Formats: sequence, structure tokens, C-alpha cells
Amino acid sequence: MVLRLQEVFIYPVVVINYIEVEFMKYLVKGEYLQMLNIDTLHNPYPSRRMTVYAKNGMVATSQPLAAEAGLAVLRKGGNAIDAAIAAAVCLTVVEPTSNGIGGDAFALVWSKGQLYGLNASGPAPQLLTLQALEKAGYQEMPAYGWFPVTVPGAPAAWAELSSRFGKLPLTETMAPAITYAQQGFPISPTVGRNWEIAFQRYAQDLKEEQYQNWFKTFAPQGRTPKIGEIWSSADHARTLQSIAETQAHSFYCGAIADQIDHFSQRYGGFLRKEDLAAYKPEWVTPISINYRGYEVWEIPPNGHGLVALLALNILKGFDFGIKESADSYHRQIEALKLAFADGKKYIADPSRMTLRIEDLLSDGYAMERRKLIGEKALQPEPGNPHKGGTVYLAAADSEGNMVSFIQSNYLDFGSGLVVPGTGICLHNRGNNFSLDPSHANCLEPGKKPYHTIIPGFLTKGHLPIGPFGVMGAFMQPQGHVQVIMNTLDYHLNPQASLDAPRWQWINGKTVEIEHAFSNQVAEELIRRGHDIRWSVNTAGFGRGQIIWRNKEGILVGGTEPRADGHIAMW
Repeated sequence: MVLRLQEVFIYPVVVINYIEVEFMKYLVKGEYLQMLNIDTLHNPYPSRRMTVYAKNGMVATSQPLAAEAGLAVLRKGGNAIDAAIAAAVCLTVVEPTSNGIGGDAFALVWSKGQLYGLNASGPAPQLLTLQALEKAGYQEMPAYGWFPVTVPGAPAAWAELSSRFGKLPLTETMAPAITYAQQGFPISPTVGRNWEIAFQRYAQDLKEEQYQNWFKTFAPQGRTPKIGEIWSSADHARTLQSIAETQAHSFYCGAIADQIDHFSQRYGGFLRKEDLAAYKPEWVTPISINYRGYEVWEIPPNGHGLVALLALNILKGFDFGIKESADSYHRQIEALKLAFADGKKYIADPSRMTLRIEDLLSDGYAMERRKLIGEKALQPEPGNPHKGGTVYLAAADSEGNMVSFIQSNYLDFGSGLVVPGTGICLHNRGNNFSLDPSHANCLEPGKKPYHTIIPGFLTKGHLPIGPFGVMGAFMQPQGHVQVIMNTLDYHLNPQASLDAPRWQWINGKTVEIEHAFSNQVAEELIRRGHDIRWSVNTAGFGRGQIIWRNKEGILVGGTEPRADGHIAMW
């Protein structure tokens, strides 16, 4: 059978898996998009979106209104950092199912020839101790209520990024979000579905008085807003206006801090105004490995971008041919399992880590781990990855600035606790603390937990290629590995890298795969000892964004097909 090139792109992915190897080699060698100094980037996957191009600026997010908010700020004279802040703050309003004012944030910022890292995750309150959990009868950290609430870092991240790199005041960059909160906006499809799922769970599990403000804020009519229905929140608008006017001072030291403190004390919580006042986000040195001649960058622990780098460091010792092969997927899965085994053991607040990052990322250690990968599935000893709620966005401008930004409340809306009169749903990042006193990630007052949200960045020869990320708790490093390999090993363009069917290691030998995954490859993985499970829930496989800058300086972007993804550009 001979297929004309234009026909390949309308065939289902399963058909593509059976095209002759020589034809696939031809496809890879074709001339569709020369960039990144690799042969070519293409898209063999059916998609409702196309890779997009722009010269002056680009903002990619999981929600269209947020992306357009970032673009509006660019058009006003703001830079990529201003645009990222605008989009991030807007997402707390238009996608509250995944992030909020009371969450954490991380960022990688390329500016004037240098990559900067911002860790805006918060520590445990000083009053939160192991003894308090033991007294309450807990043997592991709960998901809801006051125990998993740590100091929120997102508002401090917005103010810090604006102060150091922004061109516009926060009152301008945050204006679109404030307007949407005041005047309302129509609920987008993915947000609407996730909102309803969260509501059903909260209605069943969160019946105590302390949770009632969540229902008053996010289900004021006794139900969630329907897809396309207008939703607004005056409380969100007032809080965001106050943060914008005070450079977040009111959140950490002023009236909002007082409201948080009062709410916490009223219901036996541990977070106090003193914890908020003592908080400062940290500028950190990003960590990286060289993969196929490119530098892949992540935020250092307490984030688990280290897991992605550990896996890629193992994988760079293999030669990969055809993407849709059992060998390729088997090695990726095994490398991620080994990386997670190390990550779950060693990642913690950096002041408590027992091994140096450079030792974990050494070529010698990668070689040792690589030798463990054989023909059959391994049985590692990690924790149990689970799904979470996060938003990721990427932004770039004509000045050369590029931003990889991620923020989250964790596990949908977070702790289920909404501070009365503020719209602030406090996150539950402390859920990732261990209660084992011998573990590096064990809960301590003032200590940051193992953190799942990670922004990524790619460079080559001291030049920026661009930001990338795949949100979704323990899927995130797995998504980063798959996106990087799709780009550098399989030469897929940004949209194709996101469109490609994904897999997710869960625990033990269990791997979930998307419905579009090759049956032939899945059957071979089963024969190799993997417990393969098909999933119809695409949300569990993460949601990503990518912006690359090519050799000509043109911005090239892709957005997530598993969400309400959108790229705004000019």
C-alpha cells in the first residue's frame, strides 16, 4: 500500500503504527519545519489544533480567557513576565478547579541571556507538628481540612516577578482577572466538568461547618455553574484588587492576613499571621542535564523536576528509533520508575535532603540505574502517584523574555477551606508530607513539603529554545520526559508533542495508557510484564503547553488538546 503524504495526517494513530519503517524514516527526513537544529519537526497525530507561529508575543494556557488576558498585557507594552502574571492571576478566577489565590507557584524566567528560578512554595505553619496529627488520630496526612494547609506562595510570586522583571504595575497586569471576577465570565467545558466532579465529592465528604464557605463561594445556588453559564465572585475581585494595590503586602502582613488568621483560629487551624508575615519566595539556581545536545532545565527540590532529569539521564544512554515501539516505551517506563523510586526517597526541603543533587544527576549514577533495565518490567519501591489540580502556562515576547510558570492549589480546589469574604481557597500541599520521623520529607514546622508542580525549560548552546510543562501532580515529570523525547528523539513539533498518546506509571508494574495508544505496543508491553490499563479519562494524563523560539526568532507554540487549551499571539 502506498500512501500519499497528505493522507497520512488524516489517518487514525493506530493506522500510522503499521506504516512501514522506511516510510516513517522518510517522514522524519521530510522538510516541514526547520528549527532547533534537528532534522525536522512534524505531526503524525490527528489533532483539532495546529502548531501556531508568531513574531511579537505568545501566551499559552489551559483556558482561553487567561491566554487572552496575557496577550492584552503584552499589547499594552508589558513583557512576557507581565503577561505570565496576568494569565496566572486570571486562571485563579476562570479555572478555580485547578489553582487559586491560596496556592503555590514556581517559575523559570529567561531574561537578558540568563535563566532564573523562583520557588514560591510555602512551609508548614510553626504550630503544625507530628504530635498534633498523632493526637488527632492520623497515621498519614489528610487531604482536606487544616492539617495539610501550608503557607500560600502564589501572591508573593506575582509580586516578586513583577518587581524584578515586569514593566507594568500589578494593578495593570492583574486588571483582567479582577474584571472577570467582578463582571463574570462563561464557564469553559473542561473547567465545568471538573467543577461538577469536585462538587460531588465535596458534597459527600466535607459536611463540617468549616467547609461551608467553599459551597457559598463555588456553589452559591446549591450547585456548580453549568458550562457556558456566567459565574462571578465579588470576594475574589476585592482580594485581587487588594493584592495588586499593595504588592501582596495585604495578603501577608495586612487585612487579608488578619482574615486568614481569624478563620484558622476559629476552627482550630494552625496557620497564623506570623507564618504569613515571615514568608518570602526564594530565587533558586535551576538544575539541568544535557540530553541529545540540549540542556533540559527544572526547578531544584523541594519540587520533583529532579525526577524528570533522573529519568532523562538514564534514557540518554539508549538509542531510540521508531517512536511507536515496545522497546521505546518499555525503557521510558522503567527509567521513570527508577527515577521516582529515588525521588520519593530523597526529595524534600533542600535543607533536609541527605544526598547532593549533583550526585544523583551524575553520569556514573545514571549508568548504574540504566543497567537495571532489562527485558521485563521492574518492581520498584516508590510511593503511590495520584492525580492533582494544577495550571501551567508559557509566555514569550519579542524582546527575548520567556517564562515557564506553574501554580496550583493541589487536588482540585485544595483543602476545601475558603476564607470568608475573600474567595481564597487554601491549598493542601502539606498532603505530600511524610509522617515517618526517619524520612527526609517528614513533617516539621517551617519545612517545605515534597512538591509536585514543576516548570520546564529547554536551551541549546546558551540560547533559549523555550518553556514547556505538563501539569498534573505525579504525572508532571512523566509528561516532561514524554514531551522532551517527542521533541528531541522523535522530532515532533510542539503541537504533536502534546497530541501524542500518553502513558502514566501508577505504581509497581501498573501503567495507564490513553485510548489512542497503540494496541500492538500495549500487548507487547503486557508480555514484558507490565500491568497495562486503558483509561478513558484523558484528564489524568496531564495538560501541557509549549513555546519554542526557532533559529529565525519566530515563536512556535502548541497547546493541550486534553483541556480548553488556547494560544494567544500577535
